[in-house]
Amino acid sequence: MRVELVNTGTELLLGDTVNTNAAWIGQRLAALGIQVARQTIVPDGAVIRVAIAEAAQRSDVVLVSGGLGPTNDDLTRESTAELLSLPMELNDGVMAHLNEYFAKRGKPVSEATKRQAMVPRGAFVLPNPFGTAPGLYFPAALGEMLGWNAHIFLLPGPPRELKPMVENEVEPRLREWLPDGASRRVLYLKVTGVGESDIVEAVEKRLECVPGLDLGYCIRGGDVDVRLAGSQSSVDAGAGIVREAFGDCITSEDRRIIEEVIVQLLTERGEWLATAESCTGGTIASRITDVSGSSRVFGHGWVTYANEAKQQHLGVPAELFEKHGAVSEEVARAMAEGALKQSGADHAVSVTGIAGPTGGTPEKPVGTVWIGLASKNAETWALKRFYPGARDRFKLLTSQAALDILRRRLCGLKLRV
Repeated sequence: MRVELVNTGTELLLGDTVNTNAAWIGQRLAALGIQVARQTIVPDGAVIRVAIAEAAQRSDVVLVSGGLGPTNDDLTRESTAELLSLPMELNDGVMAHLNEYFAKRGKPVSEATKRQAMVPRGAFVLPNPFGTAPGLYFPAALGEMLGWNAHIFLLPGPPRELKPMVENEVEPRLREWLPDGASRRVLYLKVTGVGESDIVEAVEKRLECVPGLDLGYCIRGGDVDVRLAGSQSSVDAGAGIVREAFGDCITSEDRRIIEEVIVQLLTERGEWLATAESCTGGTIASRITDVSGSSRVFGHGWVTYANEAKQQHLGVPAELFEKHGAVSEEVARAMAEGALKQSGADHAVSVTGIAGPTGGTPEKPVGTVWIGLASKNAETWALKRFYPGARDRFKLLTSQAALDILRRRLCGLKLRV
């Protein structure tokens, strides 16, 4: 099955908006055993008609996102209708949805918004409970007079509207259309704390010997996703190789990021976390609180950037700074233990380091960081890491390492030094 994506939006071409929809759809289709054949981005306006026509001529399915709104440059709906010579008709069901949507907000339906209730004859409405613009599905038969055999889906651009529509309306149809035996398994092993080159060196030759196994890597947010695709037996064989080499470094096999894993582990244990951050400026706390349900496991977080703040709020003794400096094992331990005591939490993570580009010394160069972990009824851990480079990369990798130390304790794994 050949599937193409067509994304419309001038903001995508200008770089004002990152096209996260294409990445997300690609991942969803890969899980069905479908690889996106091509992705096209066009500006707002009538050019969308040309892009859809070209994609439909060479594809089985065309997924179009964007251009379904109420403004005069939202022409995806009208352009597709013109392309297929389909008259537009007012859809009572969509109109009722618009009336209800705006009534809840105490507003009337504007004339511009009523455009979204106009549906090309023969197209199926895809409900959009999270917005005003419905999706539309054009069966392949509507394009037969043009020599096509492509199913066309028009989807809203905002991710909060597009994602549920893909999951509830598009994917079930794609599963029906897949030929028997065509589906394959795709598994993502998320490896933390190991570089891509080290993974390649350790397992790639063995993975290449597995018959029918497709292999890929993607560096993402401090992790390396090892993608294994193929039959059930080939994926199982490949996963066994990766688990054997990096078992305790695999944070998830279902695409969850490490903060989601941490929140679930803490929730299952009924335990609480506190954070004490210096060089990361609250990045760890931010990542944890990005996860739904984190309020059940996260109660306290400190950003103690100055030494005085570390003393005042965490009780770090002044003599530790004088003797060892702020970026030291001793201060990291004291920060974690102070946060544990002040918060009453079950675990406390701390970080203190030099993000740069200034502030380093020959003994402690820019990129040096100490990470501490204190837990009730367990020894305090401290770990030194070195992440030279841009400040944002330093903060990301430091927060990743801090979360992984906590994951290891929660899972009963050894500290990886």
